Amino acid sequence: MDLSLLEIVGFATVSLSLLAKVIGLPDQILLNYRRKSTEGVSTKQHIIGFLAYASWTWYGFLSFDWVVGLGQGLGVVVEAIIIGQIIAYHKKPQPKMFSADP
Repeated sequence: MDLSLLEIVGFATVSLSLLAKVIGLPDQILLNYRRKSTEGVSTKQHIIGFLAYASWTWYGFLSFDWVVGLGQGLGVVVEAIIIGQIIAYHKKPQPKMFSADP
């Protein structure tokens, strides 16, 4: 089987992209869940990631490229979970009933 450079690069790109979504982001989800906190997690980064994955997913389906559509769709799901955690674990400031300062 003789693979072209384009096929090799395509396979590597899809493989690494899936690994990032299957290993990297789920590790963040698990860490957030265990801590019940998203302190230190960049909300902007995950919103931008969600929008980027959603755009690529849409592009993939519009162009009938199921590899792109499904691969990036996984990113949409994982980013949505992290954004959901950011919302769920957001700590609302507690009103101070008593103040040490007069």
